[in-house]
Amino acid sequence: MGVIETQGFQLDNTGRRIVVDPVTRIEGHMRCEVNVDQDNIIRNAVSTGTMWRGLEVILKGRDPRDAWAFVERICGVCTGCHALTSVRAVEDALGIRIPLNAHLIREMMAKTLQVHDHAVHFYHLHALDWVDVVSALKADPKKTSELQQLVSPSHPLSSPGYFRDIQTRLKKFVESGQLGPFMNGYWGSKAYVLPPEANLMAVTHYLEALDLQKEWVKVHTIFGGKNPHPNYLVGGVPCAIKLDGDGASGAPITMERLNFVEARIKEMIEFNQNVYIPDVLAIGTIYKQAGWLHGGGLSAKNIADYGTYEKVPYDFSTHQLPGGVILDGNWDKIHPIDPRDPEQVQEFVTHSWYKYGDETQGLHPWDGVTEPNYQPEGPNFKGTRTRIEQLDESAKYSWIKSPRWRGHAVEVGPLSRYILGYVHATQGNKHCQRVKEQVDVSARMINSDLPKALGLPETRLSLKQLLPSTIGRTLARALESQYCGEMMMDDFRQLVANIKAGDTATANVEKWDPSTWPKEAKGVGTVAAPRGMLGHWIRIKDGRIENYQCVVPTTWNGSPRDHKGQIGAFEASLLNTPMVNPEQPVEILRTLHSFDPCLACSTHVMSPDGQEMATVKVR
Repeated sequence: MGVIETQGFQLDNTGRRIVVDPVTRIEGHMRCEVNVDQDNIIRNAVSTGTMWRGLEVILKGRDPRDAWAFVERICGVCTGCHALTSVRAVEDALGIRIPLNAHLIREMMAKTLQVHDHAVHFYHLHALDWVDVVSALKADPKKTSELQQLVSPSHPLSSPGYFRDIQTRLKKFVESGQLGPFMNGYWGSKAYVLPPEANLMAVTHYLEALDLQKEWVKVHTIFGGKNPHPNYLVGGVPCAIKLDGDGASGAPITMERLNFVEARIKEMIEFNQNVYIPDVLAIGTIYKQAGWLHGGGLSAKNIADYGTYEKVPYDFSTHQLPGGVILDGNWDKIHPIDPRDPEQVQEFVTHSWYKYGDETQGLHPWDGVTEPNYQPEGPNFKGTRTRIEQLDESAKYSWIKSPRWRGHAVEVGPLSRYILGYVHATQGNKHCQRVKEQVDVSARMINSDLPKALGLPETRLSLKQLLPSTIGRTLARALESQYCGEMMMDDFRQLVANIKAGDTATANVEKWDPSTWPKEAKGVGTVAAPRGMLGHWIRIKDGRIENYQCVVPTTWNGSPRDHKGQIGAFEASLLNTPMVNPEQPVEILRTLHSFDPCLACSTHVMSPDGQEMATVKVR
């Protein structure tokens, strides 16, 4: 390929090739290959999905009322968001309007997922890309306590003795040779820049988050019966309300259970305020001061979201994080987005292991085709069909399709939602002023307040410099978690007030019987999934699913090149990132994990001739 230019990025695949496969710490179906130059700077990136999902094929001919239970199994981490998207798509197709109580309960379930998923993502999947666990053994517990009280004075767990106890527990792990979840890291790498005290503080909060997250998901078990994969219902939610019951009468929602939900929401709000936000701001400040503002990629250019968190059901003008599209980094213009428009959302398969009649054309999901065509090939391909050593990005190289908005590659996710929300707020949208307030406070903390408190020089980075970066992507997740906790309390209070006013309806079953349906119908459902904008499209014919297509956030972000050679967000984010040591690719993992691509487990570093240089397992 040599050097080519696309979307303002220069790609050069002539340098040393590094293979990271699989990429993340949970589910291992993603591979990434990069080329680095003589200075170990990434000049080309190739992102690959290595498993065919196939659920769209499984759903054909099934009852659309059951679709949510199938598609919910797409992911066990972002549990529930696919089910919610599915029931919304079916309700849209059949013209079903759900009761207000059902809307509020669904919103609380969705926001519980956001808070839970964002906290688990940062502390248990992503923090170890920033935090050197073993370095925490060198920390002074007294200085760690002082740091904790500096960055978060309201957190009650901050005494020197508390941090000394955690350090002792960690020391036993290390001395036993059994680091458990902290095994196989790159401890000691110069890519880590936090002082020992910051590392000890973060490891301590890792353990606190581990205890709390299992309590938060109980909100799903109350409203949805279980977690993961809580129950949903076309027409509403599958739980009845009886405030004067004790739970023994068979009514799931009693006052006692609502009080339990309120207590969990308060826990989420306090954790976000006292732990999550301060940690991300402190870590981001230290890395920013060290000059690590890499990983922006498409977020500095093209971003998109459908819009979410409406206060009033079916009134998208009340979205508290309004959607839209920003192109070419122009924050002065927001393009409206419509998932129904066949000219807006299209999927291409030029470089994907699927087959279209004309692969230079994209298909809207209502007309989508999911026909596998596994052909690993190309003049630069190395290996076999069952043991790939090096992919060729000039040919087909991924099980992920390439979604595009009016032909443009875009980044989706909490960072996109927050940039859009901020711009909407500056243009006078009253529903997202809280977003602007959060961003402005965070920028001031990272630029001025925290550097001053930590004895570091102040900076004056603009939002366009700070937000489109790996740090900004990680910060946006924390801010969304904070905002979701606050909105959830509003939803809870509105639900209780509505019930006290005499409204206990949780489902609309007027159109439950297929005999009430039209012969043919189509619908779309969208949700702000933890990883970005999620859409499901359905066609129904004679009471059965004729076609079903899901375009998920990682499809947008992890897409391969399209017919124009445009790269996706994962690939763009890695370009021009310097690496301290390619055999310990912390920088690759740090940026890719900031997207939270639900994938996983070990790293292989390859030389240009395909020989393995090193193997590093990632937990």
